[in-house]
Amino acid sequence: MRLANVDGRAVLLTADDTGIDVDTASGGKFGPGLASVYENWDGFRAWAEQPPAGPGVIFTRARLGSPSPAPRQIVAIGLNYDAHAAESGFEAPGGLPPTFTKFVSALTGPDAEVVLPAGGDVDWEVELVAVIGRTATRVAESEAWDHVAGVTIGQDLSERVSQLAGPVPQFSLGKSYPNFAPVGPWLVTPDELADRDDLALGCAVDGETVQEGRTRELIFPVARLISELSRTITLFPGDLVFTGTPAGVGMGRTPKRFLRPGEHLVSWIEGIGEMRQTFVAAQED
Repeated sequence: MRLANVDGRAVLLTADDTGIDVDTASGGKFGPGLASVYENWDGFRAWAEQPPAGPGVIFTRARLGSPSPAPRQIVAIGLNYDAHAAESGFEAPGGLPPTFTKFVSALTGPDAEVVLPAGGDVDWEVELVAVIGRTATRVAESEAWDHVAGVTIGQDLSERVSQLAGPVPQFSLGKSYPNFAPVGPWLVTPDELADRDDLALGCAVDGETVQEGRTRELIFPVARLISELSRTITLFPGDLVFTGTPAGVGMGRTPKRFLRPGEHLVSWIEGIGEMRQTFVAAQED
């Protein structure tokens, strides 16, 4: 099943540009927004297993929002691939990798325009994002996937100057400028994927591939990550978990490379789709 946010309404996809409005097809039982769908995810899945009838919705990508537009929490993970840890100058973490938040105000849909902060160095970080479908507290790793509604693509865009300014790095602030958390294009349930734990992912700047990897390379795979997080925090339906980025970020290159006005970033994950961002300069005050 693929579930999209079209103009703020939950839509079950039948193709990349058509689907069925959930609220209309269910007679108001589910929807119209995505948040209420995640709050009753088990009931929604049971209903959606029988192909619902309803008028078709035809849409363009410009109408797509984040497949979870109102999470209570956006949890993000750093250094969760060995090669990315190495290019960042760190040893691979032995325990739970560094964990931070991207503030909800940074969240946007899959094809956003992003303003580059003046005086900053903005980097790309393509990531698999897990969308929580059941409240998770102290969940066993063997049961963790049962608490995931589905997966989608995220870009953990990062402004490195403010992120790394001392004396203590400001990870959450440096990664939470407006539109620095594009997510989409839609949610894909794990049963739709050939191997939910081994997906190719990558991104390209103006057609040049800058990141490539596979989620089987995650130090903490999705299930273990959710289990470990749930030992400390409660994950709620609709929450987003950015699982970490593979090697190839601009900060890890020699010479360093960062995004510039006019450049286009395309991110993809196997079995899910792609996102597109365009970058523009900040206007002078």
